[in-house]
Amino acid sequence: MYAHFSAKALNHLLTQNNWALQRLARFAGKTARFDIVPFSFAYTILDNGLLRSADGFVDADALCVIVPSLLPRLLLKDEKAHAEIHSEGNAELLTEIFFLSRNLRWDIADDLSGMTGDIAAERIVQTVQNAQQQVREAAVNLSHAAAEYWTEERPLLSKARQISKFIQQVDTLRDDVARLEQRIGLLLDPRKF
Repeated sequence: MYAHFSAKALNHLLTQNNWALQRLARFAGKTARFDIVPFSFAYTILDNGLLRSADGFVDADALCVIVPSLLPRLLLKDEKAHAEIHSEGNAELLTEIFFLSRNLRWDIADDLSGMTGDIAAERIVQTVQNAQQQVREAAVNLSHAAAEYWTEERPLLSKARQISKFIQQVDTLRDDVARLEQRIGLLLDPRKF
Protein backbone atom coordinates (compact mmCIF):
# COMPACT_ATOMS: atom_id res chain seq x y z
CA MET A 1 0.00 0.00 0.00
CA TYR A 2 2.75 2.47 1.00
CA ALA A 3 4.85 1.48 -2.02
CA HIS A 4 2.09 2.55 -4.40
CA PHE A 5 1.80 6.01 -2.81
CA SER A 6 5.56 6.41 -2.58
CA ALA A 7 5.88 5.47 -6.27
CA LYS A 8 3.33 8.16 -7.16
CA ALA A 9 5.24 10.73 -5.10
CA LEU A 10 8.58 9.75 -6.64
CA ASN A 11 7.08 9.84 -10.14
CA HIS A 12 5.77 13.34 -9.45
CA LEU A 13 9.24 14.40 -8.33
CA LEU A 14 10.84 12.76 -11.38
CA THR A 15 8.35 14.49 -13.69
CA GLN A 16 9.20 17.87 -12.14
CA ASN A 17 12.87 17.10 -12.84
CA ASN A 18 12.44 16.03 -16.45
CA TRP A 19 16.18 15.41 -16.95
CA ALA A 20 16.01 12.59 -14.37
CA LEU A 21 13.56 10.56 -16.45
CA GLN A 22 16.07 10.30 -19.29
CA ARG A 23 18.78 9.15 -16.88
CA LEU A 24 16.56 6.48 -15.32
CA ALA A 25 15.23 5.23 -18.67
CA ARG A 26 18.67 3.67 -19.30
CA PHE A 27 17.85 1.22 -16.51
CA ALA A 28 14.42 0.17 -17.80
CA GLY A 29 13.35 -3.19 -16.40
CA LYS A 30 15.71 -3.00 -13.40
CA THR A 31 14.37 -3.09 -9.87
CA ALA A 32 15.68 -1.19 -6.86
CA ARG A 33 14.69 -2.01 -3.29
CA PHE A 34 14.94 0.27 -0.28
CA ASP A 35 14.75 -1.28 3.19
CA ILE A 36 13.90 1.27 5.86
CA VAL A 37 13.02 -0.77 8.93
CA PRO A 38 10.22 -1.82 9.29
CA PHE A 39 9.30 -1.00 5.66
CA SER A 40 10.57 -2.29 2.37
CA PHE A 41 9.89 -0.45 -0.89
CA ALA A 42 10.74 -1.83 -4.32
CA TYR A 43 10.40 -0.04 -7.63
CA THR A 44 10.78 -1.25 -11.19
CA ILE A 45 12.00 1.33 -13.68
CA LEU A 46 9.78 1.67 -16.75
CA ASP A 47 10.89 2.49 -20.32
CA ASN A 48 10.02 6.17 -19.88
CA GLY A 49 12.03 6.49 -16.63
CA LEU A 50 9.01 6.46 -14.33
CA LEU A 51 8.68 3.95 -11.48
CA ARG A 52 6.19 1.20 -10.80
CA SER A 53 5.91 -0.28 -7.31
CA ALA A 54 7.07 -3.87 -7.13
CA ASP A 55 6.81 -6.56 -4.50
CA GLY A 56 9.00 -5.50 -1.59
CA PHE A 57 10.64 -8.91 -1.35
CA VAL A 58 11.50 -9.32 -5.03
CA ASP A 59 15.12 -10.01 -5.96
CA ALA A 60 16.28 -6.50 -6.70
CA ASP A 61 19.09 -5.42 -8.99
CA ALA A 62 20.08 -2.83 -6.39
CA LEU A 63 19.45 -2.77 -2.64
CA CYS A 64 19.77 0.14 -0.22
CA VAL A 65 19.39 -0.48 3.50
CA ILE A 66 18.71 2.79 5.30
CA VAL A 67 18.68 3.08 9.08
CA PRO A 68 15.63 5.21 10.04
CA SER A 69 17.83 7.66 11.97
CA LEU A 70 19.54 8.59 8.68
CA LEU A 71 16.33 9.88 7.07
CA PRO A 72 16.44 13.42 8.55
CA ARG A 73 20.10 13.75 7.60
CA LEU A 74 19.39 12.55 4.07
CA LEU A 75 16.56 15.07 3.72
CA LEU A 76 18.98 17.79 4.79
CA LYS A 77 21.42 16.61 2.08
CA ASP A 78 24.10 15.53 4.57
CA GLU A 79 26.85 13.95 2.44
CA LYS A 80 28.15 11.87 5.37
CA ALA A 81 24.72 10.25 5.69
CA HIS A 82 24.95 8.89 2.13
CA ALA A 83 28.15 7.07 3.09
CA GLU A 84 26.31 5.30 5.92
CA ILE A 85 23.74 3.67 3.62
CA HIS A 86 24.44 -0.01 3.09
CA SER A 87 24.10 -0.74 -0.62
CA GLU A 88 24.71 -3.73 -2.84
CA GLY A 89 23.95 -4.86 -6.34
CA ASN A 90 24.24 -3.16 -9.73
CA ALA A 91 26.91 -0.48 -9.21
CA GLU A 92 25.76 1.71 -12.11
CA LEU A 93 22.17 1.73 -10.88
CA LEU A 94 23.28 2.49 -7.31
CA THR A 95 25.45 5.35 -8.56
CA GLU A 96 22.45 6.76 -10.43
CA ILE A 97 20.19 6.39 -7.38
CA PHE A 98 22.66 8.27 -5.18
CA PHE A 99 23.13 10.94 -7.85
CA LEU A 100 19.38 11.47 -8.08
CA SER A 101 18.96 11.53 -4.31
CA ARG A 102 21.47 14.39 -4.16
CA ASN A 103 20.16 16.37 -7.12
CA LEU A 104 16.38 15.98 -7.38
CA ARG A 105 14.54 19.11 -6.25
CA TRP A 106 10.90 19.36 -5.30
CA ASP A 107 9.26 22.41 -6.86
CA ILE A 108 6.97 23.17 -3.95
CA ALA A 109 5.80 26.45 -5.46
CA ASP A 110 4.55 24.62 -8.55
CA ASP A 111 2.46 22.27 -6.41
CA LEU A 112 1.14 25.07 -4.19
CA SER A 113 0.24 27.32 -7.12
CA GLY A 114 -2.69 25.07 -8.02
CA MET A 115 -4.27 25.82 -4.66
CA THR A 116 -3.11 29.35 -3.92
CA GLY A 117 -2.06 30.89 -7.24
CA ASP A 118 1.44 31.57 -8.49
CA ILE A 119 2.24 34.72 -6.55
CA ALA A 120 0.96 33.41 -3.20
CA ALA A 121 2.79 30.11 -3.73
CA GLU A 122 6.08 31.89 -4.42
CA ARG A 123 5.63 34.09 -1.35
CA ILE A 124 4.82 31.10 0.86
CA VAL A 125 7.91 29.25 -0.35
CA GLN A 126 10.07 32.35 0.11
CA THR A 127 8.72 32.84 3.65
CA VAL A 128 9.45 29.22 4.56
CA GLN A 129 12.97 29.44 3.08
CA ASN A 130 13.63 32.65 5.02
CA ALA A 131 12.40 31.00 8.22
CA GLN A 132 14.67 28.00 7.58
CA GLN A 133 17.63 30.31 7.02
CA GLN A 134 16.87 32.18 10.25
CA VAL A 135 16.67 28.90 12.17
CA ARG A 136 20.03 27.79 10.69
CA GLU A 137 21.63 31.14 11.57
CA ALA A 138 20.16 31.03 15.08
CA ALA A 139 21.54 27.52 15.59
CA VAL A 140 25.00 28.60 14.42
CA ASN A 141 24.90 31.72 16.63
CA LEU A 142 23.75 29.67 19.62
CA SER A 143 26.54 27.14 19.13
CA HIS A 144 29.13 29.95 18.87
CA ALA A 145 27.74 31.63 21.98
CA ALA A 146 27.77 28.34 23.90
CA ALA A 147 31.34 27.62 22.80
CA GLU A 148 32.45 31.09 23.86
CA TYR A 149 30.65 30.76 27.21
CA TRP A 150 32.24 27.37 27.94
CA THR A 151 35.73 28.55 26.94
CA GLU A 152 35.73 32.11 28.35
CA GLU A 153 33.09 32.60 31.05
CA ARG A 154 32.94 29.13 32.58
CA PRO A 155 36.02 27.34 31.25
CA LEU A 156 34.77 23.83 30.74
CA LEU A 157 36.31 23.53 27.27
CA SER A 158 39.93 24.28 26.42
CA LYS A 159 41.14 26.39 23.56
CA ALA A 160 43.53 24.90 21.03
CA ARG A 161 46.43 27.13 22.17
CA GLN A 162 45.86 26.09 25.81
CA ILE A 163 45.95 22.41 24.85
CA SER A 164 49.10 22.99 22.78
CA LYS A 165 50.80 24.81 25.69
CA PHE A 166 49.80 22.00 28.09
CA ILE A 167 51.23 19.35 25.74
CA GLN A 168 54.46 21.34 25.44
CA GLN A 169 54.71 21.59 29.24
CA VAL A 170 54.14 17.83 29.59
CA ASP A 171 56.88 17.17 27.02
CA THR A 172 59.29 19.49 28.89
CA LEU A 173 58.45 17.79 32.19
CA ARG A 174 59.01 14.35 30.64
CA ASP A 175 62.42 15.43 29.32
CA ASP A 176 63.38 16.96 32.69
CA VAL A 177 62.39 13.76 34.52
CA ALA A 178 64.44 11.67 32.06
CA ARG A 179 67.52 13.88 32.66
CA LEU A 180 66.98 13.68 36.43
CA GLU A 181 66.78 9.88 36.24
CA GLN A 182 70.09 9.82 34.36
CA ARG A 183 71.76 12.04 36.99
CA ILE A 184 70.42 9.93 39.83
CA GLY A 185 71.64 6.84 38.02
CA LEU A 186 75.11 8.36 37.68
CA LEU A 187 75.15 9.28 41.40
CA LEU A 188 74.10 5.79 42.46
CA ASP A 189 76.62 4.06 40.16
CA PRO A 190 78.94 2.13 42.53
CA ARG A 191 81.81 2.21 40.03
CA LYS A 192 82.19 5.93 40.63
CA PHE A 193 83.15 5.49 44.26
